[in-house]
Amino acid sequence: MSDTLRRRSSRRGPIALAVALITLLSLSACDPPTPDQDDFYQPPSPLPAGQPGDVIRSRAATFTLDPIDKTPVPGVTSTQVLYRSTNALGQPNAVSGTVLVPTTPWIGIGSRPLLSWAVGTRGVGDACAPSYTLSQGADYEMLFIKAALDRGWAVAVSDYEGLGTPGQHTYVVGQSEGRAVLDVARAAQRLPGSGLSASSPVGLMGYSQGGGAVGWAAELAGSYAPELNIKGTAAGGIPGDLPAVAEFVEGGPVVALALLASIGLDAAYPELDLETYLNDNGRALMEKAEDLCLVSVDGIATLGETIFTSRMDYVHTDPLASPAWQARLDENQLGSTKPKGPVFQYHGGVDEMVPFAQARDLRRSWCDEGATVTWAVLPGEHVLGMVEGVVPALDWLSLRFAGVPTFGNCYLP
Repeated sequence: MSDTLRRRSSRRGPIALAVALITLLSLSACDPPTPDQDDFYQPPSPLPAGQPGDVIRSRAATFTLDPIDKTPVPGVTSTQVLYRSTNALGQPNAVSGTVLVPTTPWIGIGSRPLLSWAVGTRGVGDACAPSYTLSQGADYEMLFIKAALDRGWAVAVSDYEGLGTPGQHTYVVGQSEGRAVLDVARAAQRLPGSGLSASSPVGLMGYSQGGGAVGWAAELAGSYAPELNIKGTAAGGIPGDLPAVAEFVEGGPVVALALLASIGLDAAYPELDLETYLNDNGRALMEKAEDLCLVSVDGIATLGETIFTSRMDYVHTDPLASPAWQARLDENQLGSTKPKGPVFQYHGGVDEMVPFAQARDLRRSWCDEGATVTWAVLPGEHVLGMVEGVVPALDWLSLRFAGVPTFGNCYLP
């Protein structure tokens, strides 16, 4: 091939990829209504009496890896659920999610395990809800979830508060997300026909936003969901110290994530009143971001606009310097409570989105609290760390479900 042809080919690659992505995204016009247009996601008012994890309503759904024809994955039943949970202020709310159960009989030790899978960052718009994207073959974690199903496990996936259901998504607010992750496990156990029970062994797994969510679920489980038979938590890329993450991404390519976090905190704690801190640039960006899915044409464009900017480009006063914000951030910092059950914690050694140092500090804090932690440093950055960590995490959980004890490696420096 001539040098000219090579240059043309190298230019066509990114263009072809962009065209293919936009084509796939444009297919959404033919898809079923997004959650904000779907009555299923609208909770009754007032909420029916009940307990966290009670199923308010459910319906059959499709789990597919096929974004074109939506061919269901064989051997799996998919059910969308609306269930009771608890927000960061301790008030009852409704959260949506998905329960996936293999149709083949469980042939392993004991009863079929249940994995509560917490999804990673995808945006704060309702169309990003995993109960929707998993039904459209458009979820970037769908192959990982299928890998868990292939082991014969049931999988419950929370949409988190406000991602699908009305209201703004409480992005990276652990006090909300941790409860939603625990309650979707309860909902799966209580769902008629799931074949699960209150004694089913439960595992927690997530990466990035999901890693923080399952970290919080593990810390909260002892007091909030003590009846759950949690065998272990696999958590990767954990943003356990939000101020440290905000400083780390400042001026870099993913500073938009700090804005999403501020939107999430403001949604969970209305007294923070983010609007009063924003300048004109911030208000314009917030208006775009409130319904944004990152894996979309608009999402990619918005990320591009914010690359290498500072959060101070969008505010006239830094909210992180406010005592009110600092207090709420402190409430959502992991590491002060021993997780229920052992933990497999993994992190990319050159993670460019979620700082390695704060994850290492979290591991030390959990070890100091007496937790059994297996700490694994992976060679990749953030996205590669997600891919690299899936199989080791699933293998580790398999051993916990089989009753094999673990002693962790807190003895290592």
